[in-house]
Amino acid sequence: MQAEYAAMIATPSAERRSARRGKRPDNPLLKLPFRQPRNPWKPLEILAADQIEHIHAASMRILEETGIDMLDDETIELWTRAGAKVDAELRRVWIDRGLLMGLVAQAPSSFRHHARNPEHTIFYGENAITFTPAAGMAYLTSRDFPRRTGTLNDLIDFIKVGQLVPVIHTAGGASVEPQDVPVSIRHLRRAIAVYTHTDKVTGGAAHGRVIPQDAIAMAKIVFGDPLPAEPVLSSNINASSPLRYDSRMLGGALSYAREGQIVTVTPFILAGAMSPISMAAAIAQQNAEALAGIATLQIARPGAPCIYGGFTTNIDMKSGSPAFGTPEGAWAMAIGAQLARRYHLPYRGSGSLCTAKASDAQAGYETMWTLWPAVMSNTNQIVHAAGWLDGGLTISYEKFILDLEMLAMFQHFLGGFEISDDTLALDYIKEVGPGGHHFGTAHTQARYTTEHYQSFVVGDRQAWENWELAGAQEAAERANAVWKDLLAQYEKPALDPGIEEALREYAARRERELINENLYEKI
Repeated sequence: MQAEYAAMIATPSAERRSARRGKRPDNPLLKLPFRQPRNPWKPLEILAADQIEHIHAASMRILEETGIDMLDDETIELWTRAGAKVDAELRRVWIDRGLLMGLVAQAPSSFRHHARNPEHTIFYGENAITFTPAAGMAYLTSRDFPRRTGTLNDLIDFIKVGQLVPVIHTAGGASVEPQDVPVSIRHLRRAIAVYTHTDKVTGGAAHGRVIPQDAIAMAKIVFGDPLPAEPVLSSNINASSPLRYDSRMLGGALSYAREGQIVTVTPFILAGAMSPISMAAAIAQQNAEALAGIATLQIARPGAPCIYGGFTTNIDMKSGSPAFGTPEGAWAMAIGAQLARRYHLPYRGSGSLCTAKASDAQAGYETMWTLWPAVMSNTNQIVHAAGWLDGGLTISYEKFILDLEMLAMFQHFLGGFEISDDTLALDYIKEVGPGGHHFGTAHTQARYTTEHYQSFVVGDRQAWENWELAGAQEAAERANAVWKDLLAQYEKPALDPGIEEALREYAARRERELINENLYEKI
């Protein structure tokens, strides 16, 4: 019987091959439900409680003794009124640990992020996980063309696929920079693209005070004025490490926080460049910078929803370039999550980080060295979860699809499996007995399409002969075809025509103002 089965899978009949070619199979990816996975197990913790307290104490000393630069006049005024030691000329702030922790304690431990379609609303906190596409890339690449700069149409392609696939939870409105659009009006064109091509949660760039102003105004057109009590926009700021926030980041963050919108505060630290080379020092500095940023927003609006962000890794001391997908980055990811839980804050990490230049084995193993610790540490917001290449400079169509496979597998893995009399199937074990097989049992026949994870691109599990007959494609080649197939299946979600018209009118008016009056200089 085993020999018969081996022959059957090795030499499929011509009729079966012809039928498969004539009918496009349903992609298992599209059959998955839209839901946030939750980690049902104890999160990965690689430091003991006393070691976490040691890092915490070091972070407090950094802010009390060295201080942090806040290069924004309004922020300096906020900290002066809050009672911190401030040098207005240097624009440096020294923060007492009691003052700092009192402010951080005002930030909520969890909150929801509302989507245009309520079924796509997501939750930040506890053990819930959100997967967000790669963002901010200057270039894109594919097997179909060499690396090139991104366009608005490219961005829309990534938004469409992000809308279509259930394992991506956010709109992906910044996957690649649309460099065919002038910088001064790019945020407006991006917002139109997002609101018209997806109904998942979205956000806005925290660059200065003008861009958030526009993002909030357009959100009010979509969600109503005043905005709902819970946030509808999210944004991210980075510290200019070491120990500095610039005016654009602070201005953007304050603008969103005052409107009750989500701000993720993410120091970007490369150990050996932006911090001492030792990972303990890098993580302590990350912690100091993140807490100082979150506390600043609590002065502006107590209870403002904030996410503690971690983006710390090492630098390659031979090239001077960032090193992603390393054991050091995995340490930082897991410890950042431990620290965020200590302060009762949602945590942001990253997913598909790698320094590979192609969707190859290096890209795969570096991605898993990032994604695995992120998921198992209960990272609530996993940014750059699909598509990242080239140290974050490039997004790849094929890598995006390959990463989606990883996300789908994690969703399946975290769902666990049932242990019951039915699933133990002792009657069928007895019925088949030693030396038989279970292909034809009622138990297998009832479950064979749903019991196990079904790969949609990466896992080619055919016999060698069938793989050759199908074109001997490697994973990236199969991913290229899947990308195109997904785009062909995309359908635009409904949007009230009156809302769309109002959005376009607002964007057109603001484009004229920003270009003709040169308002972008004030952003």
